[in-house]
Amino acid sequence: MAWEDELFSLLDDLEQQAEALYDVERGFELADRSRAEYQQVTLASRLMASVGSDVGLDVRGIGAVGGVLERVGSGWCLVSGSGQDWIVPLAAVVAVRGASDRSAPEVAWTPVSRLGLGSALRRLAEAGERCVFHSTDGRMLDGTVHRVGADFVEARVGEDARTVLVPFGALGAVQSRD
Repeated sequence: MAWEDELFSLLDDLEQQAEALYDVERGFELADRSRAEYQQVTLASRLMASVGSDVGLDVRGIGAVGGVLERVGSGWCLVSGSGQDWIVPLAAVVAVRGASDRSAPEVAWTPVSRLGLGSALRRLAEAGERCVFHSTDGRMLDGTVHRVGADFVEARVGEDARTVLVPFGALGAVQSRD
């Protein structure tokens, strides 16, 4: 073998080693970037990708709520269970089962999907339907949504239709009444 062939063979070998090292480094870099990008994924975006699926939610003060995930908005979701619907603020969700492995980034949501909890509760006020207000500490109020403020819902409860204000932060869910 001529010295030129040996030199080219050595250079080829060094080049292959450099490519292998680059591939290993690139693999670590891609894994690191993937972990870094995942921190941008929100619970709402994972739930948005799960619309139409059966999910189970563990909700603070209520326990398990299950059914078909019908809608997701900014800070809330709507689950249709056996004969009843649940509007659940995402802040009250402790755990989710059955969610999609995918995510739908909020920039891809429709303008209607970007509406907050107040919008969903205002729809209940317009409908005048009776519902059960579940608080995150386990209390329940039976009544109707009268008005919705910036960070609270005004409910009319009891036979005397007394007014009770429920802060969004204390609201575990609003359940439709059969």
